[in-house]
Amino acid sequence: MYIDGVFSGGGIKGFALIGAIEEVERRGFRFKRVAGTSAGSIIAALVIAGYTGEEIYQLIEELDLETFMDPRTFLIPFPIAKWLFFYWRLGLYKGNALETWLQEKLAAKGLRTFADLPPQSLRVIASDLSNGRLLVLPDDLQKYGIHQDTFPIAKAIRMSCSLPFFFEPVKLRTKSGTNIIVDGGVLSNFPMWLFDKEHVKKVRPVLGIKLSRNTYDLPQHKITNALQLFEALFETMKDAHDARYISRKHEKNIIFIPTERFMTTEFSLTEENKQALLSLGRKSAKQFFTKWSY
Repeated sequence: MYIDGVFSGGGIKGFALIGAIEEVERRGFRFKRVAGTSAGSIIAALVIAGYTGEEIYQLIEELDLETFMDPRTFLIPFPIAKWLFFYWRLGLYKGNALETWLQEKLAAKGLRTFADLPPQSLRVIASDLSNGRLLVLPDDLQKYGIHQDTFPIAKAIRMSCSLPFFFEPVKLRTKSGTNIIVDGGVLSNFPMWLFDKEHVKKVRPVLGIKLSRNTYDLPQHKITNALQLFEALFETMKDAHDARYISRKHEKNIIFIPTERFMTTEFSLTEENKQALLSLGRKSAKQFFTKWSY
């Protein structure tokens, strides 16, 4: 049976998405259209390219995740250069290695630009800081005078994954200037709203997979110092838009995976934690399917 899917962001915690997808496929479901943010955009792109959950796991299992941490080369002493480049380049790592890896894996399935995909089959979220605007890619490219059919899929995913200060932002150059694009999770980390049009009946069931607890079960932020204030500020900014959308009506179509104990940027993820995330994804999906009525 075909369904539409939405995958949330969460960095390295995205391993849990793979475990959930394996269970979804085991139940006989296949994804027709997908959407995602950040890590969820990577998974969405690989799924729509035709990779199974098990194949996605193998792709990432064969990969040294730390290769995605690609710093720039320096001609001055490293401790100084690192922070100078951070100041001017706006991120610790280039992000080129991630984009190159995605290009290779998508090209292996015959995908390079959005022209190689059915319309609306893949949409990802990014954030345009220059214009203070949420971007739905490839749909919104026309606003920048860019034809979506010519735009590389891997570039769009790279834009969605540009975690602020960690990866350098993508500079989207147009005739009107340069736009600074960062991680879509800044504005919408779980874009399930993309498949919800008012007064329009859904063609297929929409299944969401979210790397967090149910919104109503999340504990309050503890704020007693400046660091906790920043963490709470970022978490609120990241989740408030989507939390407002996710009502009791939508919850029944979402697999919630409680991954709070794992770090988003843990690129040196141990094999034990990797397996724990996969297992958590499978377990959460199994529990979900005991009561899902589509």
